[in-house]
Amino acid sequence: MRVSRSIAPLFFAAVLTAGLVSCSADADEEPSTSATPKASASSTPSATAEPEETEAADSPAGDATAPSWAKPVTTAGELIGSVDGPNFTVDMYQVGTAAATKTGNFVNPDTNLPIIAVGDEVVFVNYVVTNTSSETIPLSNLLVDVSTRYDDWPYLQGMDTVTDSALFESMGVNTSALAIFDPAPYLWEPGTTFSQGENFRYQAGSPLSFTASLTPSDDAGDLVHDLRAEVVGTATIK
Repeated sequence: MRVSRSIAPLFFAAVLTAGLVSCSADADEEPSTSATPKASASSTPSATAEPEETEAADSPAGDATAPSWAKPVTTAGELIGSVDGPNFTVDMYQVGTAAATKTGNFVNPDTNLPIIAVGDEVVFVNYVVTNTSSETIPLSNLLVDVSTRYDDWPYLQGMDTVTDSALFESMGVNTSALAIFDPAPYLWEPGTTFSQGENFRYQAGSPLSFTASLTPSDDAGDLVHDLRAEVVGTATIK
């Protein structure tokens, strides 16, 4: 089983498991790590020949109220998937597409070329996460971990992405849900919502799976693994 080389080994070792609701896309990085193909995969998804940028629709946050530590909630795009955990929900919105302004963070181990090249079409998705319980949930800086993959993604690593905060801003998507970076725990009150998104290769009509997990923290901000909850949902990129 081959492993791809990562463009940002330190970044991805710490962040890939945290998903997009907990990591920031502000860093500007050059590809340096090879992706590790799954045993059954032999190639990367094909690139779109002539990507076109799509403006993100400005959708109001409605009645969503963000906790004091979070950025304003964004709900642009079309709802394509949702999962319900025991005390939270995650809604996935497909926001729009844009031409990659930079290379991604992985290279194809067979060709040594970036999996996402400048100009390739990437799709932005937005995760809107709500505390549906009647209790305040203490969170670590991981918040709620969301990990998304196309069903035919051929690598062991999570999907490649373009880390360009200006591109996120133009699409109306938060790179990080956090507005402040105080020490954990972050107290997540009942009924409050935060949002954060990501981008990856655009494959129209491709089904994907996304896993959302919540591991609360204790008063010191440390994870309480015995109380971890995980749910899996599906969606299809249009």
